[in-house]
Amino acid sequence: MINNILIIDDEELVTKSLLKLLKGKGYTAVIARSGQEAIEKVKETDFALIICDVRMPGMDGIETIKRIRAYLEKSNKKQIPEVLITGYTDVEKYEAAMDLEVADYLYKPFDNIEFLRIVKKTIS
Repeated sequence: MINNILIIDDEELVTKSLLKLLKGKGYTAVIARSGQEAIEKVKETDFALIICDVRMPGMDGIETIKRIRAYLEKSNKKQIPEVLITGYTDVEKYEAAMDLEVADYLYKPFDNIEFLRIVKKTIS
C-alpha cells in the first residue's frame, strides 16, 4: 500500500509542520510550494493522498486539484483523494471544494489528532 502524501502549500511553516507530523506517523511526504510544482510531482510519483492549501498565489488549491485530476484522467491513472486545508473562511471556495467532492476540508489551525485521523481514514 502506498503511503506517500503530497503536501501543497506556499507557507513554509505549514509544510514543515505537516511533514514532521506525517513522518512521525510513518508516512512519507513530498512538498510542493505551488500548483504547478504539484502537477509536476504528480507526473513523477504515485501518491496515496494530496493535502492542498486552498489559497495560494497564482493557481489556487481548487484549480490545482482540477488540473491534477485532469492530468490523471488523461493519463489513465487512478484518481488521488484530496484533503483541502485553509486558514480563511470563504464560502465560495468551500462550495467549490464540496462540488469537487474532496475527501475532507479542514480549517487551520487544526487539531493534529483529528488531522491524522482524517489522513488514516482517507488513505485506507
